[in-house]
Amino acid sequence: GGSTLLDNLADRVVTALDADGCAVHRPELGSLVATVPTDPQTRNEARQAVAAVDDEAVRLKSAVKSRDGFFTTHFISPYSRYIARWCARRGLTPNQVTTASLLTAIIAAGCAATGTRVGFVAAGVLLLFSFVLDCVDGQIARYALQYSTLGAWLDATFDRAKEYAYYAGLALGAARGGDDVWALALGAMILQTCRHVVDFSFNEANHDATANTSPTAALSDKLDSVGWTVWVRRMIVLPIGERWAMIAVLTAVTTPRITFYVLLVGCAFAATYTTAGRVLRSLTRKATRTDRAARALADLADNGPIASFVARVSPARLGAPFLIALAGTAVLVATLFSGAAWAPVAGAFVYAIAAGQALSHPLKGSLDWLVPPLFRAAEYCTVLILAAEAEVNGALPAAFGLVAAVAYHHYDTVYRIRGNAGASPAWLVRAIGGHEGRTLLVTVLAAALTASQFPVALTVLAVAVALLVLVESIRFWVSAGAPAVHDEGEPA
Repeated sequence: GGSTLLDNLADRVVTALDADGCAVHRPELGSLVATVPTDPQTRNEARQAVAAVDDEAVRLKSAVKSRDGFFTTHFISPYSRYIARWCARRGLTPNQVTTASLLTAIIAAGCAATGTRVGFVAAGVLLLFSFVLDCVDGQIARYALQYSTLGAWLDATFDRAKEYAYYAGLALGAARGGDDVWALALGAMILQTCRHVVDFSFNEANHDATANTSPTAALSDKLDSVGWTVWVRRMIVLPIGERWAMIAVLTAVTTPRITFYVLLVGCAFAATYTTAGRVLRSLTRKATRTDRAARALADLADNGPIASFVARVSPARLGAPFLIALAGTAVLVATLFSGAAWAPVAGAFVYAIAAGQALSHPLKGSLDWLVPPLFRAAEYCTVLILAAEAEVNGALPAAFGLVAAVAYHHYDTVYRIRGNAGASPAWLVRAIGGHEGRTLLVTVLAAALTASQFPVALTVLAVAVALLVLVESIRFWVSAGAPAVHDEGEPA
């Protein structure tokens, strides 16, 4: 009506929300248009700019993650977005494509388990195709705006299930050829899981920390301004795209043993690089961590009844949580290699006490985020070492199954926390013993049982843990009211 708009109501609302402490999301506009015209000329210009936007091109571009690995960005996404559009137009949902990706990876693992060169080549090809589908499911969600809590959980957990099932397939295939690589397969799964826990723990400890700056972080930001360094740094950490491409090629042209050797070396280097950088950031930044961060780290630690009891009755903590946990882990490792049958039991008992001591107070120290990954490494490596020392057929495959079941529980805890749904229920943690209870139980089984009985006991324990955590996890995620967690696509 000829009146002049003095200010923008939307901006006033946003300012009020910011002042009230509410998190306001500000997406990048990219090629989209958003403006408040103040006169007929600017209104016409805005309408012309809106009309000039190619909606379909925007949807396709937005379907791709804004930050991804080199292999995914340059070798998968240029065509997978069109597959995603094809699937969306035919009514296929992200969850259906996620399930297809899982089935493809399982078939790939089955091909690898044949132990033949043809099987290995087919396994490599199918693993790559499974990864393409893994990219497509998220792109469908972003293209069609079909986000769901269940979809986020399926996408996250199936990625781990696919990779670890493929490790098992490679180990089975090697066994058909007379080569036992189960220890390497289990080692690769342990290393990869611990890498993920390092990522999750560091992010949870720092995502809402105040005064969260350091010279190391400033250097990283400066390197991000140099284009080629961004891609190099993304590649050397072996993200899922680079890692699966490497595994697929090595499977097709080499042997399972060589595949695992290269995988272990590459992941060990990546883990050292990322962990060292995060330790430097933690030591050089002066950050104050929140109660929420301390609670998340305590949940990720997965302390069971024994450690929880020690934490309650401890009059005072004896030192920094990370140092206490490190000392307990060192004692455990020393007893595992002592050669005495019952020494690991005593080491596991000391480890359980140290775990309780470490969590007797909130985890707010600069290096306390290392406590959960240290506990993961201690528990998983205990199972690996004792199974390897048993030197009996079936021990290492049973250990692989047990670690896989426990790792699923730990991943499930992570995704619950990320979805702001809280950690796994206390009754479940108590029922499966916590990390210190399972570690102590495995050492007792190894000492008390014969070599032939030990694999059976590990198998029974693996099945029991898997049933408990899977039933509770499926029940929770199918009925959860947690918000859907998803990665955004590229700016439109």
